Amino acid sequence: MKDPVEPWSIVLAAGEGTRLQSLTSDPAGAATPKQFCSLYGATTLLGDALRRAQAVSSPERIGTIVAAQHRRWWRTEVDALNDANVFVQPENRGTANGILLPTLHIAARERDAVIVWLPSDHHVQDEAVLGQALREAATTVREASGLLLLGIEPEEADEELGYVVPDFEIAEGVHTVHSFVEKPAPSVAADLLGRGALWNSFIFAATARALLDLFDRRLPGLVDRMQHALARDGYRSQGGAALCAEYSEMRALDFSRHLLAGAETELLVKRVPACGWNDLGTPRRLAATLERRSGVAAVPLDGMRADRPCLAARHARLRAADAIAIAR
Repeated sequence: MKDPVEPWSIVLAAGEGTRLQSLTSDPAGAATPKQFCSLYGATTLLGDALRRAQAVSSPERIGTIVAAQHRRWWRTEVDALNDANVFVQPENRGTANGILLPTLHIAARERDAVIVWLPSDHHVQDEAVLGQALREAATTVREASGLLLLGIEPEEADEELGYVVPDFEIAEGVHTVHSFVEKPAPSVAADLLGRGALWNSFIFAATARALLDLFDRRLPGLVDRMQHALARDGYRSQGGAALCAEYSEMRALDFSRHLLAGAETELLVKRVPACGWNDLGTPRRLAATLERRSGVAAVPLDGMRADRPCLAARHARLRAADAIAIAR
């Protein structure tokens, strides 16, 4: 029997990171999108995510979706990637369009491809646990031909995160999805933990075919319009005039809100053991990560790169400034 083709891994890195701008802005007020910042002064969050992808995919099957306006930050970050796997959006039009664009490129090369999707603003303490879950998720999706979310076992009731409530177990650790709950009140978050809810990591695996079918059902016409634009441009990974024109007319679409919400009966969720996962989406989430990792040394200040803001150092400076202000 022929061995199954290994999955693709795509890192989502086209967002603006506006909720963390208080920590990513320079003295002049210009913000570096958080995926191009580092946690402790070494590699960027995007670089961390690209290495995370190696747990499930070979280098030639790893890619990223980035935004044209961020080119000065990502052009050196993606040097190790195949140019054809660096998918450039003319503008940021939300996570749904950011997922559709590389899906269409990959589907044109390999219709039955399995794709693992990784956000670029996460921190994980135990990468081995997550890497094992990624490999298992890709295998499950190849067999089930659908969309499988990775739900992290919560370490606390956190009202800033989204939750997936699992339903029936169809295989060991794999459940159907009952519902999503986004940023619940503290009392609701505590209740969700009692019901076995999982943190919605926004890490997922899916076949290209299942993703395109979902887009067709939830957002009719969008796939056809994007395919037409890509065909006119010759499926260039960095786009052309037709794709730019299509994006200029697009509305921003959120993958969770516009695609997943309401499609629960079509989804699966895999329970992932607690692995020190954290979404660095807000200053409070960043602070929680830094508190857990307080024993980790940052890169010395003279070793930090000016184009790679260190979130730990900036967080410490803001805390110090706040303490001085309170003392006064």
